[in-house]
Amino acid sequence: MAEELAGKVVVITGGGQGIGAATASALARLGAKVVIGDLDQVRAEKTAGELDAEALPLDVTDIRGFTEFLDEVERRHGRIDVLVNNAGIMPLALLEEESDATTRRQLEINLHAVIHGTREAVKRMRPRRSGHIVNVASFAGKAGFPGAATYCATKHAVVGLSEAVHLELHGSGVHVSCVMPAIVRTELASGLGEAKLFKSSRPEDVADAIVSTLRKPRFEVFVPRSVGTMGKLTRLLPRRAGEALARALKADRLLASAAHSPARADYEARAAESAPGASQE
Repeated sequence: MAEELAGKVVVITGGGQGIGAATASALARLGAKVVIGDLDQVRAEKTAGELDAEALPLDVTDIRGFTEFLDEVERRHGRIDVLVNNAGIMPLALLEEESDATTRRQLEINLHAVIHGTREAVKRMRPRRSGHIVNVASFAGKAGFPGAATYCATKHAVVGLSEAVHLELHGSGVHVSCVMPAIVRTELASGLGEAKLFKSSRPEDVADAIVSTLRKPRFEVFVPRSVGTMGKLTRLLPRRAGEALARALKADRLLASAAHSPARADYEARAAESAPGASQE
């Protein structure tokens, strides 16, 4: 039976723009009580104002502040039914060109914040035997892409975290879903070309997938769905054959070739300024 989303209290990190904003919009239209957490309070309030949602300041790398943010949501609304861990950054560079500061930012925003948000959600949801945690990872959490080694590492870790917590919560009434988009046309994907095997998605496509899994929970959510099938098929191949196929399809150049693209300059500058706060997906 599909879950009714009207009246549900939904928290979305990085909800001021991109996937987060599209998800907030989709859920608000269905009658959910949406709370956007974002470092950019001006943008978050603008988005919330357009959706009849609520915006609160949130720096996901401030662990105490993240906890207090969730506490405030509960004070205002009594509970949290859904947490969407969406905040993230994707600086592109070959690993030897990546600064340690950039590495740390990705670990703090893409991974540590997701671990903390997930843990806090479990503490609040398990006693009520109800709730849903949605962790936005990436197809890069299932494969390695040159030019984004640390990003891939963080997203692999989010997939592993989600799998483990999903099993820990079996029978508890609390659901965990891991959303794995391929290329999504947000600022984060600036300068990226199209992949040969699948089309890029819109933020609204990811939002629709999140709504779908909230209504009918499932663990793995690929956007588009075809990338999940493609991933399973390529993993059946011997490694050399899989790598040769990736080269033939130029998947090995998709991110690396965009690393120094002028089209990414604004995004890369904003991501570089994201410590201690997060530039959102």
